[in-house]
Amino acid sequence: MLKGKNILLGVTGGIAAYKAADLVSKFVKQGANVDVIMTEGATKFVTPLTFQTMSANQVHTEMFGLITNFDVEHISLAQKADVILIAPATANTIGKIANGIADNMLTTVIMASTAKIIFAPAMNTNMYNNPIYKENMEKLKRLGHEFISPGIGRLACGDYGAGKMAEPADIVDYVISNFVKKDLKGIKILITAGPTIEPLDPVRYITNHSSGKMGYSIAKNAIDRGAEVVLITGPTNLKPPKEAKIVRVRTTQDMFEEVGNYFENFDVLIKSAAPLDYRPETVSEVKIKKKDDDILSLNLIRNQDIAAFYGQKKKKQIMVGFAAETNNVLEYALGKMKKKNFDFIVANDITRAGAGFKTDTNIATIINKDGSMEEYPLMEKSQLAKKILDRVLLLLDGARYII
Repeated sequence: MLKGKNILLGVTGGIAAYKAADLVSKFVKQGANVDVIMTEGATKFVTPLTFQTMSANQVHTEMFGLITNFDVEHISLAQKADVILIAPATANTIGKIANGIADNMLTTVIMASTAKIIFAPAMNTNMYNNPIYKENMEKLKRLGHEFISPGIGRLACGDYGAGKMAEPADIVDYVISNFVKKDLKGIKILITAGPTIEPLDPVRYITNHSSGKMGYSIAKNAIDRGAEVVLITGPTNLKPPKEAKIVRVRTTQDMFEEVGNYFENFDVLIKSAAPLDYRPETVSEVKIKKKDDDILSLNLIRNQDIAAFYGQKKKKQIMVGFAAETNNVLEYALGKMKKKNFDFIVANDITRAGAGFKTDTNIATIINKDGSMEEYPLMEKSQLAKKILDRVLLLLDGARYII
């Protein structure tokens, strides 16, 4: 995702500096080149050698160190950076930058750079709520700089409140989103994800193996590309994208009703959830007890077919379906697409290694309405999400052209 990108990471003097080492690791794994500038205060918490080892680049700490090349160091770093990230960003450094003070390597590079600057603040709650800090932050925002909101929790000083630096994974996602073309801006996308559950009694229920990972990956990619996203999700253990509106459901009927609440006003419906086709005819109000019989019989009745219902109801909407099969994959997927009026369907054989439920990868075939197919090898679900949304974008552009 970040291959060929140059990230300049500024590390300032706070206890959260130890998290910056994880940031470097994550950026490098994404293919980025990372240069690190540390303030004097930062070196009291983490050694420059740590960042030098992880980035495989020289770490910059002093304005007036020994000259090792003929570049003017603060200028060359400023010109090289595609984005400057300051994490952790202390109130002191934020105040300096807001007021044009350039008294160390980091603040001098920032003064000389035209790159986007992103701050990940980390400080005591009272400092974060101080009106002077708030004024400095708002001033920098007006100048076009961006801030990643800190978390709320127990701080190193023992206080509880806002001021914890955002988690490295969230910071990396934020930086990545800055390099993604906003080609879905203005598009409303409704996504269903995960399983549904159907209760048997107050203790037990039936469900399936869907993890929701595919739907959550699609939601994340859509948000990065500028779309407005509503994610209707069954029970999962996944962390949803912050910018999405999250609607949590349990049963298939719950999911059916929530899709109906949004469908008319949305441009795209992506049905990546695995809602149960059947539910118990009756639900016991008390726990079902074991009997001497070896067999417990359950009568199951059909649930509403969400995709088929809205597929027949759609007007301008683009609908994307999924077919997770164990045999006759393409045949069943093609039939499902026609029956439910999908614009295209994503089919996969869940018996193949690396495909299907609960994995971070998938092997899929996209089948278009005209019967043409695009086969994709084993890839991360985040990569497949991009392929799916690229196909959605082609259909959206076609609809705009026709109009």
